[in-house]
Amino acid sequence: MGMAVSEPLISVVIPAYNYAATLPRAVDSVLVQLDEASAELIVIDDGSNDDTPRVIEALLAAHPASIRALRKENGGLASVRNRGIREARGNYLIFLDADDEMASGALALIARHITEQPETRMVIGGHYAISNNGKRREHLPPALPETPLERVRGYLLDKRFALSNGACAMHREVFSRAGYPEQFRSAEDIPVFSQTLANYPCTVLATPLALIHKHDDSLRHQFSHAKAGGLALVDEVFSPQRLGPEFQVLRNDFFVQRCLSLFRSAYLAGDVSTAKEYFRTAWRHDWRVLLNGSYVRKALRLWLGR
Repeated sequence: MGMAVSEPLISVVIPAYNYAATLPRAVDSVLVQLDEASAELIVIDDGSNDDTPRVIEALLAAHPASIRALRKENGGLASVRNRGIREARGNYLIFLDADDEMASGALALIARHITEQPETRMVIGGHYAISNNGKRREHLPPALPETPLERVRGYLLDKRFALSNGACAMHREVFSRAGYPEQFRSAEDIPVFSQTLANYPCTVLATPLALIHKHDDSLRHQFSHAKAGGLALVDEVFSPQRLGPEFQVLRNDFFVQRCLSLFRSAYLAGDVSTAKEYFRTAWRHDWRVLLNGSYVRKALRLWLGR
């Protein structure tokens, strides 16, 4: 009888769509750590039309035993992550963007944390934000609020803590409620993070686990995706299989916040009529938006044509 091959504890999934330039950096940051933890690496090409397929071929040739790679038709980030969930052999998944990096030693830290706290279903780590000029800022997660309702409120509304994909490890169990919503091309992780905070034990690992590179996507490009998802994101976040009845008290506030977020994006992208419509919708739902100086100043500029 051959020896049984033990399943990895952690699967790192790197979605790649037209990231030929940065993908090797992301892959290398994981490869050097695979032996320090029970982990595997999966790279999924989402139908790239640049050099990404050739870059992946070269990486596979150099590290044939360490990388699993596959290519699918372009379907967006949510579809790649869902494919990663199906392909992964590990119980915990980390979704690392192709232009980011794992922090040195992160996989071993996560594996030890899971061993010490096996009930955790999401490990929330910190990250370094790297700006275009190379400046690095450390962001560490605070202690989580006690109750699930306060956690979801803290994440969705108060912005008391931010969750970054490359800096979180999620147990596959959390996706049994629902996966990533594939109809959205932006903010597709908000429904998943919300359902996890609401329904599963979560723990904090207050150390940077990833290097998140900030880059200037064009505002117009960003907004086109956000506008396409629009206010339907609210229905997705608060759908019954994701958030139960006790969380619905947060829905109206999140709706208003989403309107204001889309208003701001439309304003920055120069889409005046759309910006006005989102602002109107927000204050119809809650007049108190008129007390928020920064949004009101932007709105006045639009209506006064300045």
